[in-house]
Amino acid sequence: MTLFWPIVAIIAGLAGLTLGGDFLVRGAERLAFLFRISPLVVGLTVVAFGTSAPEAAVTVQAAWIGSEIGVGNVVGSNIFNILFILGLSATLVPLVVSSQLIRRDVPLMVVCSIAVYLAVLNGTWGRTEGAVAVVVLLAYTIWIVRSARRETMLETAAKNNSVDSPDGLTESRSTGIVFVDLAYVVGGLALLIVASRVLIWGSVEVARAWQISELVIGLTIIAAGTSLPEVVTSIVASLRGQRDIAVGNIVGSNLFNLLFVMGLAGVVSPNPLSIPDKALWFDFPIMVVVAIACLPIFFDGKINRWEGFLFLFYYVAYVVYMILNESGSGYLSPFTKMLYFFAVPLTLLTLALSIRSAISRKRIAP
Repeated sequence: MTLFWPIVAIIAGLAGLTLGGDFLVRGAERLAFLFRISPLVVGLTVVAFGTSAPEAAVTVQAAWIGSEIGVGNVVGSNIFNILFILGLSATLVPLVVSSQLIRRDVPLMVVCSIAVYLAVLNGTWGRTEGAVAVVVLLAYTIWIVRSARRETMLETAAKNNSVDSPDGLTESRSTGIVFVDLAYVVGGLALLIVASRVLIWGSVEVARAWQISELVIGLTIIAAGTSLPEVVTSIVASLRGQRDIAVGNIVGSNLFNLLFVMGLAGVVSPNPLSIPDKALWFDFPIMVVVAIACLPIFFDGKINRWEGFLFLFYYVAYVVYMILNESGSGYLSPFTKMLYFFAVPLTLLTLALSIRSAISRKRIAP
C-alpha cells in the first residue's frame, strides 16, 4: 500500500480538526456570552474545552480501538501547550497572568498532573480512574462557573449592565441567533469526530510503514496537530490584548486533557488502557515537570519574552531527544549530557533569580 492516501488522510484530518474546533469555539463563545461569563472563565472553560475537542475526539477514538496514539496525544498535547504555545505567545507579546490562575488553577493543574501520573504507575488506566477524573472536572467546572457568575452579576450591577459581547454583538441579537450558535457547536463536534477517525487511520498507516511507534506519532504529529486550535486561539488572543483568554486557554486545556479526555478514554475503552514503559518513565515525568515549572514562571504575574524563549528551547530539546532516541542515533548521549550539565543548571539559576526578583518587588510594593 502506498503512503499517498494515508498522508492525504493526515492532512485532511488535521484540517478538519482545525475547522471543527473553530466552529465549536465560535458557537460556544457566543453562547457563553449570554450567561455573562468573564473572559478568564471563558478561556478556562468554553474556549479551553472547545479547543481541546480535537484531543478528545482523537484520544477517545484511539482508546476504543486500543491504539497508543491516544495516551501519547494527551501527554504530548499538554507538553506542547505549555512549552510551545505559551512560549510562542510570550515571545510575541509578554503575557500577564491573573492572580486567580496563580492561586487556584495552575496549582490544580500541577496536582492533577501528579495525580494522573501516580494513577498510571501500575501501567494501566481503567474505568475507575477515568470516572473519577471526569467527576473531578465536572465539579471544578461547576464551581468556577458559579463563582464567575456571582462576580459578574455584581460587576454588571455596578456598571449598569454595560457588557461588551464577542464580535460586537448585543445581548438581544445574540439571543436571536442562538440556534445558529447551536448549529456551529453541533456541526463542529460532528466534524471533529469524522476528522479524528480519518487522522488516526492515516497516522497508524504511516507509523507502520515507517516503523515508527504509535506512541511517538501521538506525542509529536498528533499532539501538535490536535493542538492547532489552541495555537491559533492563544496567539490571536494575546495579540488582541485578551491575555486572560490566552493563558487561561492553555491551563484550562491541560486540565481538560488530563481529566476529561483521559477520563473519557478510560471509561469507553473496552479494556484498561495500557501505558507504554517509554511514556511511563519519560514522557509522563516531563509533563509533570513542565506543569510544575509554571509555578515559578507565573509567580511574577507575567510571562516575559525570555521565559517564552526558554519554553520554546525546551520543546525543541524534547522533540530532538525523542527523534534521536527513536532512531538510535549516536548523538543521543552527548545531547543528553549537554542538557544535564548546561541547559538544566542555567534554567534553574535563571528561575531562582526570577523568583527572587518577584519577591523583592512584592516587598517594596506599596
